[in-house]
Amino acid sequence: MGGMRSSNRLNNICVRRALMLSNFSVISIMVLTILTVFLVVLPLLLPPLPPPPLVLLFVPVLIMAVLILLAFSPLSQFPDMVVTPV
Repeated sequence: MGGMRSSNRLNNICVRRALMLSNFSVISIMVLTILTVFLVVLPLLLPPLPPPPLVLLFVPVLIMAVLILLAFSPLSQFPDMVVTPV
């Protein structure tokens, strides 16, 4: 009985892995592998860049602040709107 459980578990793992790999084509795996190699090798070959201006460092912070304000701002156009499933 213990052998059947481990066999079923192994079969389930193989099926899940096959389903996961079926989502990727050989070309997409090759592209991702090449991009990974570039990300690892190019920083070693290229000279270091100077730091960006201080104003550009605040751009992601400002974008995040705007998104947080939009997320928590009340919906003023339709304050009493109720959505019901059909």
